[in-house]
Amino acid sequence: MSPHAKDTVLPPGRRHFAPARPVTVGALVTALVGALLVLLPAPAAQAAPVLLSQGKPVTASSQENYGTPAADAVDGDLTTRWSSAGSDPQWIRIDLGAPAAVSQVVLRWETAYAKAYRIELSADGTNWSTAYSTTTGAGGTETLDVSGTARYVRMYGVSRATQYGYSLWEFQVYGGSGDGGGPTLPGGGDLGPYVHIIDPSTPDIQGKLDAVFKQQESAQFGTGRQAFLFKPGTYDGINAQIGFYTQIAGLGLRPDDTTFNGDVTVDAGWAGGNATQNFWRSAENLALRPVSGTDRWAVAQASSFRRMHVEGGLNLAPAGYGWASGGYIADSKVDGTVGPYSQQQWYTRDSSVGGWTNGVWNMTFSGVEGAPATSFPTPPYTTLDTTPVSREKPFLYLDGSELKVFAPAKRTNARGTTWANGATQGQSIPLSKFYVVKPGATAATLNAALAQGLNLLFTPGIYHVDQTIQVNRPDTIVLGLGLATIVPDNGVTAMKVADVDGVRLAGFLVDAGPVNSPTLLEIGTSGAGADHSADPTTLQDVYFRIGGAGPGRATTSLVVNSDDTIIDHTWVWRADHGDGVGWETNRADYGVRVNGDDVLATGLFVEHFNKYDVEWHGERGRTVFFQNEKAYDAPDQAAVQNGTTKGYAAYKVDDSVTTHEAWGLGSYCNYTADPSIRQDHGFEAPVKPGVKFHDVLVVSLGGNGQYEHVINDTGGPTSGTSTVPSNVVSYP
Repeated sequence: MSPHAKDTVLPPGRRHFAPARPVTVGALVTALVGALLVLLPAPAAQAAPVLLSQGKPVTASSQENYGTPAADAVDGDLTTRWSSAGSDPQWIRIDLGAPAAVSQVVLRWETAYAKAYRIELSADGTNWSTAYSTTTGAGGTETLDVSGTARYVRMYGVSRATQYGYSLWEFQVYGGSGDGGGPTLPGGGDLGPYVHIIDPSTPDIQGKLDAVFKQQESAQFGTGRQAFLFKPGTYDGINAQIGFYTQIAGLGLRPDDTTFNGDVTVDAGWAGGNATQNFWRSAENLALRPVSGTDRWAVAQASSFRRMHVEGGLNLAPAGYGWASGGYIADSKVDGTVGPYSQQQWYTRDSSVGGWTNGVWNMTFSGVEGAPATSFPTPPYTTLDTTPVSREKPFLYLDGSELKVFAPAKRTNARGTTWANGATQGQSIPLSKFYVVKPGATAATLNAALAQGLNLLFTPGIYHVDQTIQVNRPDTIVLGLGLATIVPDNGVTAMKVADVDGVRLAGFLVDAGPVNSPTLLEIGTSGAGADHSADPTTLQDVYFRIGGAGPGRATTSLVVNSDDTIIDHTWVWRADHGDGVGWETNRADYGVRVNGDDVLATGLFVEHFNKYDVEWHGERGRTVFFQNEKAYDAPDQAAVQNGTTKGYAAYKVDDSVTTHEAWGLGSYCNYTADPSIRQDHGFEAPVKPGVKFHDVLVVSLGGNGQYEHVINDTGGPTSGTSTVPSNVVSYP
């Protein structure tokens, strides 16, 4: 996002990418149990078992071909597999290296699974005892509770479910060592020098806040990362000005536990009153009593306002009401009126407001008490009474003197905050169950911690990884503080998440390295198909950047293969300014590709990619709020020509999709390198009864390029230099 032309202030069944043999994944049916658990407080977390099998010696009765060795079932990579000959019986055996107390076995089957099989344990590899047996194997991912002490663990296949052999993506054995070989990495510990834990008796609180703000106010591409965590209590006379890569949060279970008689402020003095570059910061879990009666939070993309209680009004524009573009509020209560003023677009979810004064182009609400009724485009309000599915971001809190992470429960058709009318439902996890990541940690260490069953808590810093971070365990939490930043080196993918239930990724930035990465983050493996509706994977305040802080390249930033994933507030940005910026210098063809079914995006900001910003291949996808700008630096029409189509759509639903729905979407062009470039449309979708769009707009910023239509061949063209949107209220 760069400075825009000044805006007028208004009056107050998926297509999979599969290997040669089709791959499908089944799942145990847990929806009913999951639905009941959402209604009840979760029990305290139990000690996670340790993954004992990864990388250990393994043998098998046979191997289908040279590309499917037994070792691939214990390599931690869910894109490789062992497969046997097509006959019965067959087996695969792991040598744990020493006796271990085995408590769980996870079998991640490929299409060729076992109908009847046994899990067997042995101390010597010769004499076996049966720990589990079935004749009704379900395939997919099977998690089996077992009990026994063994050095050798074997899956013994009795009969196949298909004409093929037996095939496992992963054969995982969990437990504790029986011979002193347990976890080697400690959980918990201090949070390092860049996390400032404050209580009401801390001396010179304002001075500490001001010193960090002085460093971070204009450090748009700087290396500093900071977090201020305030213990429950009341703090008088506070004005916490929040700069780049700075997080401020309360440590109570409810926002009202930590109250400021004062403000948390973002303004744009550093940029001459232009707030369109106030990126990468957050405020969470605090109650504010603003000195003037109204708090100022003039931000742009990648700046979240979560779980906040403003006992007054909230102004989303900079002083002087200069340029402003983009923002996100969730699980918050504003007693007074929210005034967006010059904000071009904004998304508010599962919150409560005392009123809303105006909007420029696109103000979208879902599950917001007090939100204005839908009236797009005049005023430009799009309002959903509830949010289809939501689950709030995990957060740190103090339980007495002990730090824990609270993981809120999933809600369906939510409206209002999780906390205003009672305790938030969810689960408390002690910090001892987290590996506290500090600058200098290697990817190998992170993967070892994950393999032990630990979650990850990244403290503020920049982390270079020379291998992919592998998140394979269900319900793992990866939480960042202070916009912790992960940089993949040598073209690796920064992080991959297995096709498992309930992984939560939150609060970090993935910054592409100078060697092209094929992807930056992958959720689920290609062809994933397990049902995660009861316990979905969530991405919240997870951001992506290609260029800006230096050269960066990535073909596709975010790939979502897992069904039911929730993308809740992301900014996926190919930089248009800063260092390492140019049409080929920070080449990044695609922003977000969704292959999974039933994926929901709430607050999707994706900008400036060389080709499609968003490609959606999965069925029954839904998006509530989308903001986009096409790449400023396209050198000419030929550079963006898509066959016979002029320009790549900002948001494309694949022709194979039969059901898709989206609300509150905007795409802007600002072709500063060649203002003569024309886009056929901002949005592209198959013309089918189940594919629906609501409240869609395109805008030419100051006449730098034009759109011919809004979606497909529907909607009038933009024209001239007036920066007036072309709107479509309903499509088809």
